[in-house]
Amino acid sequence: MDLDIRDLELLDALAGGGTLQQAAGLLYVSQPALSQRLLRMEERLGTPIFDRVGRRLVPNQAGARLLPRASRILADLAAAEREVREVARSGDRHIRLSTQCATTVSWLTPIMRDMRQASPDTMVRMVTVSDDDLAEALVAQRIDVAVLTKLGPSAERVRLTTLMDDEMLAVVAPGHRWVTRKHVTARDFATENLILYDSYDQSRPHATPLPIPAGARPERITLVPMLTELVVELVAAGEGVGILPSWLIAPYLSRGEIAAVRIGHRGDTRTWYAGTRSDDERPHILDFVHRLTTHFAAAGLA
Repeated sequence: MDLDIRDLELLDALAGGGTLQQAAGLLYVSQPALSQRLLRMEERLGTPIFDRVGRRLVPNQAGARLLPRASRILADLAAAEREVREVARSGDRHIRLSTQCATTVSWLTPIMRDMRQASPDTMVRMVTVSDDDLAEALVAQRIDVAVLTKLGPSAERVRLTTLMDDEMLAVVAPGHRWVTRKHVTARDFATENLILYDSYDQSRPHATPLPIPAGARPERITLVPMLTELVVELVAAGEGVGILPSWLIAPYLSRGEIAAVRIGHRGDTRTWYAGTRSDDERPHILDFVHRLTTHFAAAGLA
């Protein structure tokens, strides 16, 4: 590698388009020494990184690509150093959590509160996994615990603990014609505007398959941001029908804001799991999974 930590610090100091004198002050070195370091770096890379405009150094095309990465690498290194020092001080008691249902985490709040009281050093941090393959993220050690229902090939390489079974239900306004039905079929969607999270956008990579019966052809599909309240408000206003998990819509049903109808004669049930790495026996991870299962069992969802 042609760059070392001192080179990255120099690039970061110059990222604002300042002068070598200003960068030298930030790095507590002399300006001539910093100038020589920059020249040697550019020689190793085989290209200038800055355009000289008077006394100022302005990133050129190469510099524009390099400088942001240098700043990010330094930030990552600083974060890693802080985490290592924290591990040295009290052990690694962080829990990186990701879930395939990020529209609401009301179930997480009481668990975090109980853990904080029982183990103040344990910290739960929500992590976003861009490709939604949480099992693969577990295997790659990017997260520690996953709450998931979609099981890809990587799921065979992780430990799965059953949390609950829930049913996907069609949600409608209280006065909708489906309210008197025991269930709806594929044909019933033909005249409906179906309101779904934008994660169901089939033009996106790794899109979630549409949660409708085989052969269903809705008249229209409206995609909205992943906000449960937004879907409920649109449905309650008579703008269309939605499809949401039973455990997620329970509060809205109890208040009478919406009604729910089974999809298909047998319904559409899925199982949720807590996933961890098969070899992860850290006590605080096992304790967190235990608290998850206890929470959903107490709520009558297990």
